[in-house]
Amino acid sequence: MHFVYIIYSSDKDTFYIGETSDIELRLQWHNSGMFKKAHTKIANDWTLFHLIECTDIVQARKIEKHIKDMKSKTYLFNLKKHPEISEKLLLKYS
Repeated sequence: MHFVYIIYSSDKDTFYIGETSDIELRLQWHNSGMFKKAHTKIANDWTLFHLIECTDIVQARKIEKHIKDMKSKTYLFNLKKHPEISEKLLLKYS
C-alpha cells in the first residue's frame, strides 16, 4: 500500500506533496529536517493536510504528479473538501 500525502506548514503557509508507504515515518522525517535539499527543510511544523490511499507506488506517483502539475492551492483545498475528487483520481490512475 502506498499513499499520496499533502502536508502543510502554518509557519511558512506552504504545502508539500509527496508519496510514501509509511506516512508517520515520512512526516517525522520532514519535521526533523532529514531531507536537506527538499522544500520541507524550510519548516519543522509540518502537519498532515490530506491523504490518498493508493494501491501501489505506480498509482501513487501518477496521482502525486497530477496534483503537483495542477499548481493550485485551491485544488488542494478542494481535494480535502470534496473526497470524490480523490476517488476520481484513484479511478483515473488505476
